Amino acid sequence: MRAVVQRVQRGSVTVNNEVVGKIGHGLVVLLGVGQGDTTDDARYLADKICQLRIFDDQQGKLNLSVQDVGGSILAISQFTLYGDCRKGRRPSYSDAAPPEAARELYQVFVQRLVCNGLTTATGVFQEHMVVEIINDGPVTLLLDSRKAF
Repeated sequence: MRAVVQRVQRGSVTVNNEVVGKIGHGLVVLLGVGQGDTTDDARYLADKICQLRIFDDQQGKLNLSVQDVGGSILAISQFTLYGDCRKGRRPSYSDAAPPEAARELYQVFVQRLVCNGLTTATGVFQEHMVVEIINDGPVTLLLDSRKAF
């Protein structure tokens, strides 16, 4: 499972000209589910993201988590994180999980964020989404659950 985590001043997601999720200060997480990912991957990444110390403390050092600062998370599924561009000019998505499995693990991930006490907004799975991200810092991190174990 892969995630792009961005610290934001605010973020929103729109589907069919309707805002379906938005947050203020916090994190936007673009989440890709890969072949062979499990609920352990989803829980690991959710817990890791909740505890990442990427917000400034009073001395301006990155010492606080999204939980510490009372921030929110906007979680958006994005299978294109598994796009393989090594051959040719058209990405291959064969490493992405099939939609049914990806939806289930995306929901596990979101539920784990909620269980960690975070206000969590989402996009709409398998829909065309317009995502607005006002990056803060900028702080952007790439996480991969397979590189963690």
